[in-house]
Amino acid sequence: MWIQQSYRKETETGVLYLVPTPIGNLEDMTFRAVKQLQEADLIAAEDTRMTKKLCSHFEIHTPLVSYHEHNKLQSGVQLIKELSAGKTVALVSDAGMPAISDPGQELVQACLDENIFVVPLPGANAALPALVASGFDTRQFYFHGFPPRTKKDKTALFNRLKTIQATLLFYESPHRLKDTVAAMKEPFGGRRICIGREMTKTFEEWIRGSMDEVAAWLEGRTVKGEICIVVEGGGEIEEEDKRWWTDLAVEEHVRHYVEIRGLSKKEAIKKTARERGVPKRDVYNAVHAGK
Repeated sequence: MWIQQSYRKETETGVLYLVPTPIGNLEDMTFRAVKQLQEADLIAAEDTRMTKKLCSHFEIHTPLVSYHEHNKLQSGVQLIKELSAGKTVALVSDAGMPAISDPGQELVQACLDENIFVVPLPGANAALPALVASGFDTRQFYFHGFPPRTKKDKTALFNRLKTIQATLLFYESPHRLKDTVAAMKEPFGGRRICIGREMTKTFEEWIRGSMDEVAAWLEGRTVKGEICIVVEGGGEIEEEDKRWWTDLAVEEHVRHYVEIRGLSKKEAIKKTARERGVPKRDVYNAVHAGK
């Protein structure tokens, strides 16, 4: 157990600050974010070219280092060394909150493994503005990030997620948007969908409607920009959907409840056994035989 008191005592190591940057409109940069980037010893950036433009606009002269998906192992080791030596590092992504759908999460974990303070700043993010603008239920939501690229994997994912009653949030690239919405149609049936495009930018656009309406609207259109998809949460599972797990192996059935529904493995095994009408011991053995 380790308790981090971010502002109540000195630390012998440096501090990793997670600094959100605007997702389009530079006026969304906070005073605190600018100050933190100015005062840091280093800025670790997903794309140093993008971050240089931001730093130039706000007159930030802090040295930049590259930290992204393809150099995260080597760069991460070096950043941990700098932090362990007492340096302050500000982590930024191309846009929005770092460590969401980018390798920053791994740097955060590496810092925590070394008892290095990690301090998040609030700020710009794409998923939450899309959620609140969708008009769907905000009391519970499930954020997945980017769906898989292949049709088979998309379909498998959406079939698992259709049992979740919370509002669903996804990021997607514009050239895969049409195929992704098409893959959602059958699993999510008549649910409503909201697509947020180019949020905070000049060409911000919201496409709202039923799954069929939005899929038809996308046909023959070229969509550009950053995309966030919000899918209305499901109601009670219909009778014909209660055996949604039929095509899953036992261990996949259990994994769904652990990874997607957040149950403990013990609870997942118990629920899987009840749904399949088999003894818990049989499910337990199947799960552990697959290791």
